[in-house]
Amino acid sequence: MGLLLEWSIVKTLLLQLGVIAHFLITLWLVVRVIQQQRHQSVAIAWIAVLFALPVVGIIGYMLFGEINIGHQYRKRSLMAQKLLRDFANAQQIDFNEISKNLDTEARQLSNIALLKTGLGVYDHHTLTLMTDADHIFASLLADIRAANTMILLEFYIVSPQGRVIELLEALMAATQRGVSVHLLADSVGSHAFFRSSWVQKLKDADVFVHESLPVGLFKTIVKRIDIRNHRKLAIFDNCYGYTGSFNLIDPDFFKQNAHVGKWIDVMIRVESHDTVNSVKAMALVTTTDISAETNANFSGLKKIINRFTKSLYIGTSKLHHRKLQRVANSRGLGQNANTRVAQPPLLNILPLQSDLQAYPSVSQVSLQLIPSAPELTGHVIYETLVCAIFAAKKQVVITTPYFVPDDALLLALTTAAKRGVKVILNVPKKVDSLLVRFASQAYFEPLLSAGVQIYLFNAGLLHAKILCVDDDYCLFGTVNMDMRSFYLNMEVSMAIYNRTMTQQMLTCQHEYLRQSEPLQRDRWQQRSFGAKFLDNAIRLFSPLL
Repeated sequence: MGLLLEWSIVKTLLLQLGVIAHFLITLWLVVRVIQQQRHQSVAIAWIAVLFALPVVGIIGYMLFGEINIGHQYRKRSLMAQKLLRDFANAQQIDFNEISKNLDTEARQLSNIALLKTGLGVYDHHTLTLMTDADHIFASLLADIRAANTMILLEFYIVSPQGRVIELLEALMAATQRGVSVHLLADSVGSHAFFRSSWVQKLKDADVFVHESLPVGLFKTIVKRIDIRNHRKLAIFDNCYGYTGSFNLIDPDFFKQNAHVGKWIDVMIRVESHDTVNSVKAMALVTTTDISAETNANFSGLKKIINRFTKSLYIGTSKLHHRKLQRVANSRGLGQNANTRVAQPPLLNILPLQSDLQAYPSVSQVSLQLIPSAPELTGHVIYETLVCAIFAAKKQVVITTPYFVPDDALLLALTTAAKRGVKVILNVPKKVDSLLVRFASQAYFEPLLSAGVQIYLFNAGLLHAKILCVDDDYCLFGTVNMDMRSFYLNMEVSMAIYNRTMTQQMLTCQHEYLRQSEPLQRDRWQQRSFGAKFLDNAIRLFSPLL
């Protein structure tokens, strides 16, 4: 009886100590949240989680609360970027002098990325927009089979099913011709790929396979494991490049059990044979990503630079000065606002034929590649995007699969609509994440009240990520309109300074709108109390999604 009494006292004491320890740890984490989190909404959400979910909240914050890509990865990546910047400086390229030939608004937008990444605006590109998976696969395969020296691929998801198998086989065949082939895939996004036999098959065929941001039990302790490489890039011989929303997946096989329909993606093929171009900037991004993964990769970075990216920075300020003068001329934008050419009515675009492969190539396009990564380049794409919306004069058209804005982005969109800018948001009716869907819906009411037009896409999971501002500026790439893409993922976008190409993008968005249903404010307000409460409750945690 005495032993039972003593054990009861011990249990009570242990329970009290546990409660005190939990309270002290929670209090310590709250202080840390206040110190570390720079975004008020994120800080408030984490504090709510810590108090609402005992123990679980603590574990969650330890794993996912702070941006930490790992000491060694950050060290290698910063050293790689410094090496490349030093190489650029050695070529004495004056990017500030180049940007003087852009009009004021374009120069201000381009400077945001220029200051963070060192990548400026280059012209003389030929762009081809592809919105059909068959067209994208056919184009990628053609460039793989035609490659002579180098192939660089960087994708969030590689899923070896369907037509992707033909593409992987083409990569193996390319090495037999003496082509150097590198494939970098995200560890989590391509989990099934890294567990398949294809990795060894590719390595046996002399394809260099790299795992981006690998995860594991020990790595969970030393770094945040939900920071992902969400980039999609393909580069061939430093002259042909691809980016967009398309992963290396076959939509006829991928996530067929998700009940959201076929994934709808877009890709742009970029071609340039100039000494300095954005394709080589793509090669620079992929090269630095590969070199940051392991010490062995980093030790060979100088050779990689000489082989893949050296010509990116060959040239003089005078050469760029002449090229960027043509940028201003091609846009019809001089220093005097009165020299602007007359703009067409909003969305005055011709619908395409039923064959969506019919987009013609557009030449003489000026581009700026904008890569972003946490702790390295900051939130450069997000900052560019928000500034572009605030600068809009006539229209903003957004196509995105996931829409969970923060206060600044929500303010940019609502104030744009209130000052008479036509703002259109097109999102899928169904997405593969219920939490994101509910959080997204909570923002519909303030957007509709401000005059933003919202359309729900019915023909599958619309995975394209496009922002068109007025009729001569477009941001196109891998970035979703949510906090994960803006603050956590490694992403890449292209800023397009060209009226003809932007009109093509608007035509593409118009085609998606034709397959969407408009969301009526009156009907949306008639939803049940429970539905509204659920959306708003999950919205509280939207900064963490």
